[in-house]
Amino acid sequence: MTPYSALTEKFGADFEFNPFFKIIPLSSREFRVQRLNLQDYTAIVFSSRHTIDAYFALCDELRIKVPETMKYFCTTELVATYLQKHIVYRKRKIFFGNGTMDSVMSLIGDKHKGEKFLITMSEGSSADSITALFDKAGLDYKTAVLVRPQSQDLHSLDLNTYDLIVLYNPSDVKSLYENFPEFTQGNIKFIAYGKSIVKAMEDAGLSIEVNAPTAEVPSVARAIELYLQQKKTRK
Repeated sequence: MTPYSALTEKFGADFEFNPFFKIIPLSSREFRVQRLNLQDYTAIVFSSRHTIDAYFALCDELRIKVPETMKYFCTTELVATYLQKHIVYRKRKIFFGNGTMDSVMSLIGDKHKGEKFLITMSEGSSADSITALFDKAGLDYKTAVLVRPQSQDLHSLDLNTYDLIVLYNPSDVKSLYENFPEFTQGNIKFIAYGKSIVKAMEDAGLSIEVNAPTAEVPSVARAIELYLQQKKTRK
C-alpha cells in the first residue's frame, strides 16, 4: 500500500497528480550561448536524471565522444544508477552521495581535487550553495545549464475543486500564474515542499498551510496527513 492509498483509506481523501511543468533539454544552439566546451572537463556533477539525459544528448548532437576517463559525481545513488542508460557502470569512475552537496564534496576530497568539474543545472535554479563549496575547496569548475522548466497547459483544471495543492518548485508558481493570471487562493490550502518554493510562494502572496520537509514532516505524504488530521479535528 502506498502512503497515498493509506491516506485514502484512513481519511477518504482523493488524490490527483498533475505536474505543473516539465523539464526539457536545451538545444545545442541554446547551450552554445554559455560558451562552454564540454571537452574541457574531466569530471561532471549530476543531481538529476534530466541533466544526465540532456548532457549525453548534447554530446551526440555536437558529435562529442565522452572519454572513458570521465568521472561522474552524483548527489544520490538513484541518479548515479541512471547513468547505466548511457554508459557502462564502473564504480571506479562513478561516485554518489547521500543527497547533499556536502556528501559529494567528501567524495571529491583530495583524491579528485585536480579534476576540471562541470556542475550541471536547470535554468532558474541557484548554484550559490554549490559553488560556495567548490570555491572553498579551491576546485576548478564551471556551471552549465542543460535543462529548463516549461509550464504545462493547466487550463483543463478547475483549481477551485481542490482543497489542497502541493507545490515543489518555483516553476510550479510560475506555471500557476501563467495559466491562471487572475488566480486568487480563496479557501485553497497549499503545502510547500522544499526550501526553494517557500520564497516563490511568499513573493506571490500565497499562504502556506504546511512546510516540508522538516524533522516532524519529512515527506509530502506526512504533510498531507498532518493537514487532514488538523482538518478532522476542526470539524
